Amino acid sequence: MDPINIIILLNIIGTFGANVTGAKRGLKSKVSEIKDKPKTFLQKFPPILSMLSLVALILAVFQIGTLNYESFKDYNALRYTGLIVYLVFSWIQVWSFKSLGDNYSQDIMIKKNHELVTNGPFKIIRHPQYLCQIVLDLGATAATFSYLVGIFALIEIPIYIMRASLEDKLLAKYFSEKFSDYKKKSGFMFPFIG
Repeated sequence: MDPINIIILLNIIGTFGANVTGAKRGLKSKVSEIKDKPKTFLQKFPPILSMLSLVALILAVFQIGTLNYESFKDYNALRYTGLIVYLVFSWIQVWSFKSLGDNYSQDIMIKKNHELVTNGPFKIIRHPQYLCQIVLDLGATAATFSYLVGIFALIEIPIYIMRASLEDKLLAKYFSEKFSDYKKKSGFMFPFIG
């Protein structure tokens, strides 16, 4: 097996293990008291899209849905750069989920005892988890030459921007002045922008 693909496979296993606590919190949020939960396709479609992207990446590790590596040997620097981007942003995403603490949820919602999270990566951007998902999938595309992961990454861009915008509106509704102050100090998905 290709060494880059071995590293990606090990990272998938490592990040999955690191995110188990977040998944448990997400399950708890199903039974906790919810103040507001908008009905929209943005509740279920983005997590399904991320799951399909992960499946495509696992297939890419086994060189299914990828370009032929032998034909593109001159582009190994691109593959290694993609690997580094993928690794860095996959762990920043884990950090993002952990920073959310009890506010973590797969759904867009405001819980009964919801808090506005402004620590960790949320100190500089409001939606690091979505930025990380897009960038790590782009990095994985370059690392594996997977056209399937690349297609999902391109579809994710507008979907995650819409989802993040909806979250901003919901947070503004419940944390009005506090969210307004936070918004002035943080970027939407990039530091100092939005």
